[in-house]
Amino acid sequence: MTSVSGGAGELRKPPAAGAAAPRLAAVGPPSSVAPGERGALRIADRVVAKIAAQAAREALGPLPPDVAPPHAMVAVHHDAAHIHIHLDLAYPCDVGGRCRAVRRQVEERVGALVGMRVPEVAVRVERLHLVPAHGAVQGRTR
Repeated sequence: MTSVSGGAGELRKPPAAGAAAPRLAAVGPPSSVAPGERGALRIADRVVAKIAAQAAREALGPLPPDVAPPHAMVAVHHDAAHIHIHLDLAYPCDVGGRCRAVRRQVEERVGALVGMRVPEVAVRVERLHLVPAHGAVQGRTR
C-alpha cells in the first residue's frame, strides 16, 4: 500500500511492521510571545459571502429547478459582517417565515465558522416563482 503526502506528488511506502517510527527533529524553543499577540487572521469578504450564501441555501432547502440560488454581498468592518442576501422563492409560501429562517441560519453559520459578529442580515427577495400545487389542472379553467 502506498500513501500520498504533502500534495506535491511525493509517494512514500508505509513503514514495515515492527520498524521504528521516524524521529522528529526539534523545531526550537517554544515562543515566548503570547498567543493573542502572535498575529492576526484576515478573512476575505468574498469568503464570508460564500459562507453566507451556502447558509441561505441550507435554510431554504431544495429549490425548484427554475429558481436561482441565493447570492450574498458582505461588508466587514471591525470584525463585524454586514450581510445582504438576494434570493428567489417558490410561491406560494410564507415569505416572512422563509426570510426569518434565512436570517437566523446565516447569522449562526457565519458566527460559528468565521467567528465574526453579524449585526445585520438583510434579505431581499428578488423574484417569486409560482409553483403549481400538486394535482392542479394546468391551463385555463372556466
